[in-house]
Amino acid sequence: QVQLVESGGGLVQPGGSLRLSCAASGIIFSIYAMAWYRQAPGKQRELVASITRGGRTTYADSVKGRFTISRDDAKTTVLLQMNSLKPEDTAVYYCNKGGGATMFPWGQGTQVTVSS
Repeated sequence: QVQLVESGGGLVQPGGSLRLSCAASGIIFSIYAMAWYRQAPGKQRELVASITRGGRTTYADSVKGRFTISRDDAKTTVLLQMNSLKPEDTAVYYCNKGGGATMFPWGQGTQVTVSS
């Protein structure tokens, strides 16, 4: 029943921008803190950015000042605006809850590749 569908990834040159979207269904979206995570090949999944139900945001140091997370509860969507992209941002990006021991089922993610 729970479904998280990420979209908006692609191939972009260093310094470029992408806007990722996560559409959620099967949950009462507005009660959850939400977050973006990413996983690069051979590395652990890491938290990129989170946003509480009240709109307070937190960012990993590596993306601070470059990425912006936002949410639209009416559309049950969480967004990630990514600017000044670097090759080290290359990863599969996922959305999920912003906290708690048990995550929702992971979606397929969306691939972001930053390369010249």
